[in-house]
Amino acid sequence: MLEERNGAVKWKKWGPYVSDRQWGTVREDYSAGGDAWAYTTHDAARSRAWRWGEEGIAGWCDDRQLLCFGLALWNKKDPIIKERYFGVSGKEGNHGEDVKELYYYLDGTPTHSYMKMLYKYPQAAYPYTWLVEENKRRGKQEPEFELADTGIFNDNAYFDVFVEYAKAAADDVLIKITVHNRGEQEAALHVLPTLWFRNTWAWGYNGYRPHMISSNEGNILISHKDLGFYKLHLERPAPVLFCDNETNTQRLYNSPNKAAFCKDGINEFVVHGNGQAVNPQATGTKAAINCL
Repeated sequence: MLEERNGAVKWKKWGPYVSDRQWGTVREDYSAGGDAWAYTTHDAARSRAWRWGEEGIAGWCDDRQLLCFGLALWNKKDPIIKERYFGVSGKEGNHGEDVKELYYYLDGTPTHSYMKMLYKYPQAAYPYTWLVEENKRRGKQEPEFELADTGIFNDNAYFDVFVEYAKAAADDVLIKITVHNRGEQEAALHVLPTLWFRNTWAWGYNGYRPHMISSNEGNILISHKDLGFYKLHLERPAPVLFCDNETNTQRLYNSPNKAAFCKDGINEFVVHGNGQAVNPQATGTKAAINCL
């Protein structure tokens, strides 16, 4: 802490600076009428590149949010991989906007030298539609309809996913992901630690594009002119999927994509088996390690 205060070592350069939820906020509202919730929905969020901020589960990044890390999961039941928290918007919730997830921040130091969180991921398909429809139906005098109220955690049919960060040095971060199946039955799970650059190049001000690439050892080599060079080292070899943090304009606006491999490419590959959605050259501005 003293090193941070006197400027000798920037221990706070890396920390939990990634938003829990970016979609629907006023930061990314470009609608004509100023309706942020209607302009960007949860369904659209996986396909849209953010300009001012990023979001993710157990998110971690530098203090300028240039390079981000977060956790994605897929239980082979959900229609999409779980990359971000879901919730009802201000218009959908009977008490306003509310996240409909179960997650807990368990520990953390002031310099972010150690942090730990827990995310509870159901083994059944996530009830997106039910949560929205039931909360919209209820009046203000009724209680909110929460994820646990759906019965999705009955019989302990869920995963406890712990994510820990520990700094060996100010620029050397160790990440540990631990998964416990709390149910009595075996259940499938893809664990997808994800690394990406915030899109700073598509807005007409700075065209510089950082890049990351898979090394021969299966690690991810990272290069950014402002951050320097880093490497994401994997404890065990696993497939690494690459795409770009670029908006899928074809999906959102029925307009041809400018990028060959869009932001939602990893989702398309993992869930739908679309091999054309990820870069076969193993390079890009977004990457996920596909741990089965």
